Amino acid sequence: MKRLPAVATTLALLAMPVCSSGQELEPGAYWPIPAGLNIVTVVNSWNAGDVAFEAAVPIQNASASINTVALAFTRAFSLSGRSANVGVVLPVIGGHLEGDYLGEHPEVDRFGIGDPRFRVAANLYGAPAMKPEQSASYRWRTIVGVSLAVVPPLGQYDSERLINLGTNRWSLKPELGVARANGRWVLEMMAGVWWFSDNTTFFGGRTREQDPIAVAQVHVTYRFRRGMWLAGDANYFTGGRTTIDGKLNLDLQRNSRIGTTFSSALDAHQAIRVSLSRGAYTTIGADFTQLAASYSYAWAR
Repeated sequence: MKRLPAVATTLALLAMPVCSSGQELEPGAYWPIPAGLNIVTVVNSWNAGDVAFEAAVPIQNASASINTVALAFTRAFSLSGRSANVGVVLPVIGGHLEGDYLGEHPEVDRFGIGDPRFRVAANLYGAPAMKPEQSASYRWRTIVGVSLAVVPPLGQYDSERLINLGTNRWSLKPELGVARANGRWVLEMMAGVWWFSDNTTFFGGRTREQDPIAVAQVHVTYRFRRGMWLAGDANYFTGGRTTIDGKLNLDLQRNSRIGTTFSSALDAHQAIRVSLSRGAYTTIGADFTQLAASYSYAWAR
C-alpha cells in the first residue's frame, strides 16, 4: 500500500519486539518446583493498545492488537542439590497494526509462528531439590535464583516484509531473582538485561541493531492457601535504542507496567492462572493492555 513503509517500519520497531523483550510480569518465577515434575501449559495472551512515537515522527492514532497462543513445557530437576528447571515456549501469533500517516491510514495483518523461547533457572539459596511428597510440608523463607532466557531466530520471517512475527536475531536475558516469604505474604524482586544480536537482513538489505534493554520487576503476593494466590505486579524497562545501517534512531524506551495475577490449583495435577496488566508510563513503544489466561497440567516422573 502507498506510504506503508514509513508507518510500518516504525510500528515494527516499537510494537512487535517490545512484546518479547520488556513487558514481562512473572510472579513466582523462582518459587521451588519439586524435582521430577513435568508441567504442560497452554496460554492465550491478548495485547491491544496504542504505540507511542517521538514527536518528530508524523504518525498519529497508531495502534496494535496482538493475540498469542502458546504451548509451554517445563521440567524440574535437581542441580547440585538445588531446585532447578528448564522450559520451552512455542508461540503462534496473530497481529493487526495500523496508524494515520500524512492523511492515509495503512494497516497490516500477520499470522504465524513466532520465535520460541527457552529458559533454564536454578535456585542458589533457600530452595533445595525435593520430591513432590517432601515439598508439601516445606516452608521456604528466602530464595535467591538465577535464570537465562534464550530466544533463537526460528519464527516466521521474510526480509521483503517490514513487519514480521520473528525477529531474525538471537535474544538473551540473564536474570537474578530474590523472593522473601513472611507468613502469607511474599515479596519478589527481579532484575535482568535483554541482549540482542544484529538483524543483518532487515528490510531493504539493511542491518538493524538494538541496544540492551534493562528490566526490573517487583511482585507482592498474598497466598490464600496452598496453591491459590493473588499478586500485584509492576516493572520498569529502559534502553533498546535502535540503529539502521549506522543511523541512530530516537527511540530510547523508558516504560513501566502494572498489573495483577491470580493463580489457583484445581486439584493435584491441574491449575489455572489469569493476569491483567497495562502500561503505567510509556515514552516510546507499545502502551498495551494485556489479558492472559493459562491452564497447566503437571505430573511427576
